[in-house]
Amino acid sequence: MTVHTTVDSPIGLLTLVSTEGRLSGVYLHEQRHRPPEERFGERDATPFAAAAAQLEEYFEGERTDFDLPLSLRGTPFQRSVWDELVKIPYGETISYGELAARLGNPSAARAVGLANGKNPVGIIVPCHRVVGSTGDLTGYGGGIERKRHLLAFERQVSGAALR
Repeated sequence: MTVHTTVDSPIGLLTLVSTEGRLSGVYLHEQRHRPPEERFGERDATPFAAAAAQLEEYFEGERTDFDLPLSLRGTPFQRSVWDELVKIPYGETISYGELAARLGNPSAARAVGLANGKNPVGIIVPCHRVVGSTGDLTGYGGGIERKRHLLAFERQVSGAALR
């Protein structure tokens, strides 16, 4: 069973999606690769108390990682990319090439970027922490301004410098 709710955030309205009681989506308004609304199921805030609370703590600067049961659907390669994303420390960034190298395939930066863009649980699985090889803020399904905001916010909270 899939249900959804919405919560407000400093970067706009977030749609939270739960499949069989596990968080399966965190989508920004007007996000690229956002599934059609009808795939989100009925509106029901019941299963989202923990996710909403942890997101609120994150945006208040009180949480640097998340502890939520997830249901991520994707190809094995996408899932391997998403597994690596959660290992990027709060307030830090790495390049698509560095992420590809971590996966054992340094020439797969483009494929990593595509998988990164299909991440269904943005913020929770921090795809915004991946940047271009020169540190440029390339690509973000929610828009570059939101990516810039998230990185600046994390940098401010952590005191870390972007590289």
